[in-house]
Amino acid sequence: MKKKMIWVAGILIATSAYAQTDVSTGIMRGKDYGVTYLLPKTEIEIVVQATKHTYMPGEFCKYADRYLRMNNVSADPNIYWTIDKVQTHVAGVPDKDNVYFVKLKDKTVAPLMELTEDGIVRSINIPLNSHTIPATKITAAAQEIIDPRKFLTEEILMASSRAKMAELVAKEIYNIRESKNALLRGEADNMPQDGAQLKIMLDNLNLQERAMTEMFSGTLKEEPQTFTIRLTPKEMNNEVAFRFSKRLGIVANDDLAGEPYYISITDLKTPAIPKEDGKKKVDGVAYNVPGRAHVILTGNNKKIFDGELPVTQFGTIEYLAPVLFNKNSTIKVLFDTATGGLIKVDRESN
Repeated sequence: MKKKMIWVAGILIATSAYAQTDVSTGIMRGKDYGVTYLLPKTEIEIVVQATKHTYMPGEFCKYADRYLRMNNVSADPNIYWTIDKVQTHVAGVPDKDNVYFVKLKDKTVAPLMELTEDGIVRSINIPLNSHTIPATKITAAAQEIIDPRKFLTEEILMASSRAKMAELVAKEIYNIRESKNALLRGEADNMPQDGAQLKIMLDNLNLQERAMTEMFSGTLKEEPQTFTIRLTPKEMNNEVAFRFSKRLGIVANDDLAGEPYYISITDLKTPAIPKEDGKKKVDGVAYNVPGRAHVILTGNNKKIFDGELPVTQFGTIEYLAPVLFNKNSTIKVLFDTATGGLIKVDRESN
């Protein structure tokens, strides 16, 4: 996620070392110059890693058992999906009901305030390059599709019938296998001079064998895909989180072609939430104290996730006291942008 950096002249600190910071909830005060930031609210994110399998029968699929003893080779094309992995965690989105404005004042210390691109507070007095940046995941390249006909001999291509052509291709496959065995045993007529040459020869033979064998077995193309489902947490019992179809993949929640995966969320009532006093004016930097939720995700007759997750909406809001931000020390604060909670607070003397 991109970050935007704001050098805030006088944020949090008044002229006096213990003066209160002038912070208002959700409003801009006329022409006052300051910084507006938001706290996040939590969404439960379900990440489904699935694979689309596309099977195309081979040209000689009907002869697979006769010539290569390959059983159960289908003559019909098929597309089907499988689920490889399901992960459940939380993500933060801007909470437009919790917007704060920090008024800037002259002749004060200038801490560094970092916001996310969405305006969520990320840190105070912590340089951007000190945050951990996740590594980019590089996926493996798809298996190369080879045209088997470029390996076929003139005799094979001139065969009088499909059955004869299949017989000749099968014989060529067996010849390739014999050549590979001869190379590995050191019995080939023209042995390679070194290991590198041997590898090149074996790789070429393996490629030819695979291409010709696929003329009988068919090809199976696998395309991994990732689906992300976002849910706004509230107490719920066995509600449909998403639906999955072996034929179509992830489908809409009202599409009965898909098998339902259910989610249950229970508010664990931690921490205890104080009663509202109706006051709008507050002092200090606001942060969330997220509550805890027990989340159960089930599907395909088994539990996929059963654990606790932090949920901002089940918690409360607290404030970092302005007395912390004085000229005698530098306070470094790191916030969790998924929940708005405190991750770390350090104090360095000036």
